[in-house]
Amino acid sequence: MTVLRSLLLFGLAALAEIGGAWLVWQGVREQRGLVWIGAGVVALGLYGFVATLQPDANFGRILAAYGGVFVAGSLVWGVLMDGFRPDRWDVIGAAVCLVGVAVIMYAPRG
Repeated sequence: MTVLRSLLLFGLAALAEIGGAWLVWQGVREQRGLVWIGAGVVALGLYGFVATLQPDANFGRILAAYGGVFVAGSLVWGVLMDGFRPDRWDVIGAAVCLVGVAVIMYAPRG
């Protein structure tokens, strides 16, 4: 159950951080305005709180592992929201990152 909770929190964190960054990008680069930027800032702030809910108490471990989730999640976001088509190297890189997440977070520790 702890692993499932952790994975769900990583997913929620990715949604908040990647979504927030995308909203800021849209507000600035695509000139959609301050409302988009403001929504992005709020979402980015929420990301910071979600990370604190992880069952592991080690900040460095959580953020290091989340980095891999962020990489893979960013590619998925690009596919869904911007029509991005990752090439095989993008996919391989994301898979390596997700293996890193599993090793960092879920490897047995003594």
